Amino acid sequence: MDSRTGQDDDGYDALATVVAALIDDDGTVRQWSRGASELLGRSADEVCGLHVTELFTDSTRTDGVPSVWPSPTEDTFLRHSRGHSVSVRCRALPLEQSAHQLLLAVPADRAADSEQGAVLLRALLAQEQIGVIIRDADLAVVKTNFTSPGLSPPPLGSTPADVMEPPHAAIIEAKLRTVLATGVPLVDHAIRGRSRSEPVRDYSFSVTAVRTTDRRGRATGVIVLVTDATEQWLAGRRLQLRHQAAARIGRSLDVRRTAQDIAGVLVPDFADLVSVDLADKVLAGDEPPRTFAGGDLHLRRMAVRATDGWPQGLLRLEERFPRLPDRPAIRDLQEGRTVLFDRNSIERAIGDGRLNRLLIPDNGHSLVMAPLFARGLVLGLIGAWRTGGDKPFDQQDADMFAEIAAHAALSIDNARRYTREHRAAVSLQQRLLPAAATLTPAVEAVGKYVPAAGGAEIGGDWFDVIPLPSLRVALVVGDVFGHGLHAAATMGRLRTAVQTLADLELTPDELLGRLDELVARLASEADPAERDTVGATCLVALYDPVTQLCTVASAGHPPPIVAGPDGTARPLPVRPGPPLGVGGLPFEATTARLAPGSWLALYSDGLLGQPADGVDAAVSRLAGRIADLHGERCSLQTAGEVLTAEQADHPAADDTALLLALARPLQRDAVAEWEFPADPVAVSDARAAVAAKINEWGLKDLDFAVELIVSELITNAVRYAGGPIGLRLIHDDVLVCEVSDPSNTQPRLRRASTSDEGGRGLFLVAQLTSRWGSRYRQSGKTIWAELALPD
Repeated sequence: MDSRTGQDDDGYDALATVVAALIDDDGTVRQWSRGASELLGRSADEVCGLHVTELFTDSTRTDGVPSVWPSPTEDTFLRHSRGHSVSVRCRALPLEQSAHQLLLAVPADRAADSEQGAVLLRALLAQEQIGVIIRDADLAVVKTNFTSPGLSPPPLGSTPADVMEPPHAAIIEAKLRTVLATGVPLVDHAIRGRSRSEPVRDYSFSVTAVRTTDRRGRATGVIVLVTDATEQWLAGRRLQLRHQAAARIGRSLDVRRTAQDIAGVLVPDFADLVSVDLADKVLAGDEPPRTFAGGDLHLRRMAVRATDGWPQGLLRLEERFPRLPDRPAIRDLQEGRTVLFDRNSIERAIGDGRLNRLLIPDNGHSLVMAPLFARGLVLGLIGAWRTGGDKPFDQQDADMFAEIAAHAALSIDNARRYTREHRAAVSLQQRLLPAAATLTPAVEAVGKYVPAAGGAEIGGDWFDVIPLPSLRVALVVGDVFGHGLHAAATMGRLRTAVQTLADLELTPDELLGRLDELVARLASEADPAERDTVGATCLVALYDPVTQLCTVASAGHPPPIVAGPDGTARPLPVRPGPPLGVGGLPFEATTARLAPGSWLALYSDGLLGQPADGVDAAVSRLAGRIADLHGERCSLQTAGEVLTAEQADHPAADDTALLLALARPLQRDAVAEWEFPADPVAVSDARAAVAAKINEWGLKDLDFAVELIVSELITNAVRYAGGPIGLRLIHDDVLVCEVSDPSNTQPRLRRASTSDEGGRGLFLVAQLTSRWGSRYRQSGKTIWAELALPD
């Protein structure tokens, strides 16, 4: 701002709206500013000579004197030439060596904005939790309160390039200039790096930036808010490493493969160089010897990993671990404790120059070692080094390393104990799975089962095709938690339960609700230490070839994929409920129409593998592959073999179940439907309609049986249920007769005595049909009966 003109450098008059008036000792206005004239529409000629009280409205005058004149913190109202009031904040300033006073006033809204802005800025700069950096249009620091342990605050006048490492400085400067140019705020942008000064410190800051403007909206700079998110970032990295370890270690039941997975998880996210040494007996599947103190630890190096290649001179793969002296650190490892070393302490602990060169890398400065400790036995050791300028390991790193080692030890011990359980599980599971190919009037289906790779071949995945009344079919895929004999046995129990519940003609969501109760009961019967491992995911699809509708419900299972005749494939938008056994939440059903010739693919998560980009991306890729196979018009058998063969090329830690079904909707002329009122006359009308349709289909041999069944069922509906009454005939490999009514009363078959006048209707229906039953609808019920066709 120019101090002589009272204007900003860009020519904007910052004081143009200030009201200034010179008041003499009698309260008469002697001088009147141009700003006052513009604000109140009253010229100096009009105002000068008036008493000051004439400037104020009646609402702010008391006994002829402005009541709020002396208070600059409250609103005062001046009179505009047009008669309305103007809200202002005013102050009367006495002049030295004069009885005159200078009355200054500004619009109240501008005064409030100024006060609030000043209060906000003072509050931000006074606190320490959020760093505030005010930069001008050249991104130079104007004011800041930023402080952070191990990092120097940016000096006044500095730009990002003056205080940050070049890659990060260029990125944040580009971001800030974008904010300056566009006015779009930068929100929660993460800046991560490593401090330049000692001690070396990793840091992560969350940066939010907004543009500042003058009153004409022109950019004057940016305000940058900085929050130290280092602890959350480091905690997130540790959590991510734990997740990776849980997902990748234990995928295989091969000891060597597990050791390689351990090293692969830790490098480079945790350490620069990792070695895994296992006991010789473990490699043979036996328990390792119990050793104490130094000497021969009976170890062999089974996995190595380094960011820049394994250093020359260090112990290599398959080489035996050398004899070590008796030291307290060695005893700690043999007792199952994790140990931290710096370079000097490990050199002193080994105490042998030749061993030092064999076990310590040249540029290694920090080492953490953890035993693979399971069931009181030391199965091996994991060693992790940091080299060069990396930050040394701390106690938090050691604690996390111990967790990973404990998980790895269990995985290796499981692999060692696997073979005996595997043989029994293979035999059981082969007898529990259904036939691979199924043909029903509704679908043609092919199922495939692929054992997991790396030794964990047997699990609890299963598929099933269950024919239901009225030509409907239930398609099921499930995945029991865990592997081995207990998983295969649980799978057999669940498959039997699903078949039983499906015969009750429950909807998919109701079926899963009942199955959830069963799994919860199985968990309650299990050993308390194993209850958390009893559970499963399951997906049930119910397809009706008459309506071409497919209803699906999921209990924590991946969504089914539909490949249509138009050459596209997509996952159905199913909202999965919790896995079976969790309880407490309902399951939801989703219904979709399947076009003739569509494929429906149900699968377990083993077919998706371990996608690095998430399950949704893996499902999309699988849908694209199924669309290609459907478009090539290959058979279901061929498509199943291709999909499972591709999965075999990428061995997974879980077994895989795949069920492919080709929808076969009925022709329109194979279904006949009528609706009748609840009137006794409807019985004869129904008999006549059925007789005509039976003759049309060429089933005259069934004429009498069908008319009698229809008569009995509709008579019961008229007598006990009310209308409207629905009648439907379905003609395929069997003849299905259905009668629907609005009653929820379940029909019951009984034997009538000789003197009874009724009670024989359902008995006759049972005698004339191959099977009969009833199912509930959303409103009412449907009684169905199936008749075998003549030869």
